[in-house]
Amino acid sequence: MNAFHEPHGVLRQNEPMSRHVSWRAGGVAARCYVPSHRDDLVDFVMTRAADERLHVVGLGSNLLVRDGGLDATVVLTHGALRTCEVVGPDARGGTLIEVEAGVPAPKVARMAARLGLSGAEFLAGIPGTMGGALAMNAGCYGSETWDFVVSVTTLDRTGRMRIRTAADYDIGYRHVALRAADAVERPGGEGLAPLEPEPEWFIAARLAFPAGSSTEALERIRELLARRVASQPLGQPNAGSVFRNPAGSHAAQLIESCGLKGERVGAAEVSRKHANFIVNLGGATARDIETLIQRVQGRVLQECGVALVTEVRIVGKAA
Repeated sequence: MNAFHEPHGVLRQNEPMSRHVSWRAGGVAARCYVPSHRDDLVDFVMTRAADERLHVVGLGSNLLVRDGGLDATVVLTHGALRTCEVVGPDARGGTLIEVEAGVPAPKVARMAARLGLSGAEFLAGIPGTMGGALAMNAGCYGSETWDFVVSVTTLDRTGRMRIRTAADYDIGYRHVALRAADAVERPGGEGLAPLEPEPEWFIAARLAFPAGSSTEALERIRELLARRVASQPLGQPNAGSVFRNPAGSHAAQLIESCGLKGERVGAAEVSRKHANFIVNLGGATARDIETLIQRVQGRVLQECGVALVTEVRIVGKAA
């Protein structure tokens, strides 16, 4: 990609984030930047003031921006960091695919299947970009993103890119964080920063998948997508699983056992199809959704003694 022949990205003011999150709700971002390519993103980051908060967002499928908005700059990677290509054989006998952060995870699943590779099928069930999948170790149907990561490319606030491996991170269930030796101190002495939204963002990764059968992989994808359609409220705005599964249990089972299916706050509802989903029935506010999240947490704690932890990120100011 030649930056000299590519236009710069677009910077917008007061951008409604309801356009960019899958819940279709929430406030505005003070600024929103859509880069045109990787080098443009690097250049943009280098021009920002040190105290300007940056949030990198893909498809917004795991995000809620409170109604009071976000005094920050949101960088949208979807449609910008979109390269997905084979880069060669893996040392362990598989095939290496390099994928940028803005590529939807299902696209990687389909590409790997068409290449006759095995193991990527689960990515068809992740409704977000690879950047988000890397940041939270997204997974489903028994597999997780970091099971297949060989290396990642990250970008920090100074515009520096690094190549990192899994050894640089603490990785667990829906959790990825730089190890203490590699973490960067926040300005102002606020302690070690989490991986998102600072000090580094994933902008690309190399994934290794073993050889398999294209026919079997494509059939597996069809089966997984059919299961999603049957069990999840895909026809209504939602953010996927709202809560992490507690150890030894499932959040959906706990929520359903408390009689919370169909529970509503305003136009936000605990899905009647899958209890770990909250859907926007039309016109829900971020406050409706967050209040319902808190209500579910309170009821499950009271009746089951389990403190549910959100899988979705909630940012911004209350209205």
